[in-house]
Amino acid sequence: MNRNVMVAGATGLVGRTMIKILEERNFPADHLVAVASERPEGRTVSFRGKKIGVTTLPAALKEEPGIAFFSAGKDVSGTWAPLFVQAGWKVVDNSSCWRMSGDVKLVVPEINGNLLGPDDRLVANPNCSTIQMVLALAPLHNRYRLQRIVACTYQAVTGSGQKGVERILAERKAWVAGNPLPLSGSVYPCPIDLNVIPDIGALTPDGYTEEEIKMREETRKILGDAKIGVSATCVRVPVIASHCVAVNARFAEPFSLEDVCSLIKSFPGLVLNDFSAGHGFAVPLEAEGTDTVYVGRIRRDPTEENTLE
Repeated sequence: MNRNVMVAGATGLVGRTMIKILEERNFPADHLVAVASERPEGRTVSFRGKKIGVTTLPAALKEEPGIAFFSAGKDVSGTWAPLFVQAGWKVVDNSSCWRMSGDVKLVVPEINGNLLGPDDRLVANPNCSTIQMVLALAPLHNRYRLQRIVACTYQAVTGSGQKGVERILAERKAWVAGNPLPLSGSVYPCPIDLNVIPDIGALTPDGYTEEEIKMREETRKILGDAKIGVSATCVRVPVIASHCVAVNARFAEPFSLEDVCSLIKSFPGLVLNDFSAGHGFAVPLEAEGTDTVYVGRIRRDPTEENTLE
């Protein structure tokens, strides 16, 4: 059986990382179909020691069906993911297009991977900051039942793709040379190097950004509880890779810090950084390139009952 794996957005930052992980984990694929939604002509990607020519979505649709990973934006996913499903592919979508669709499962494998069945042809994965936050909170929600979450994110420029990385490096180089860059051509509304920008996604009429709304709605869907109150403030910071989230979480049931730490330590995908080892917390440079969510500085909120930070 020919096992095709397609990556849409293969030349972008996330797409290239997907291909790297497929190779590192020896994913069972006989053939990689690398797709760029724009200007694929003459471009290649590396996979298992070979150069793979980049193709188009219409051409990829004619390939023998396999598993398709979409990371080319919600417009591309909205148009093409259903066509690939109809053609027999199983689709994993990394965009925001299908996350809140009632008939599409929003999956973090460690939390709700059991929801997936053989008939699921289109699966969505959540927003980047949502994933790490809910992974840390899931074992506590299972035991104590979350009531309310207040979160502030510190999101690296990789969240803006390759253009975000290129922008901060260019600004840094220009600053050292004493020649600040003009904002024209930037993916940000103001300088990002030596700065923080509390603006990720379009601003909505209620004052929240799209990113902040994603964290609220996706958290409720993944944890299966629409009553959880979620308020998020999402901030872009001058860090290349690895997002951070500060969380204040209120629960219905009382807890002990000892039990909280035990639950976190025993949950897949989490590492507890306690004060008995090193400086007691993880930083982006240490987390970069790993799949782990590092949890640290756990403390009880003295101003609210049954509340953890």
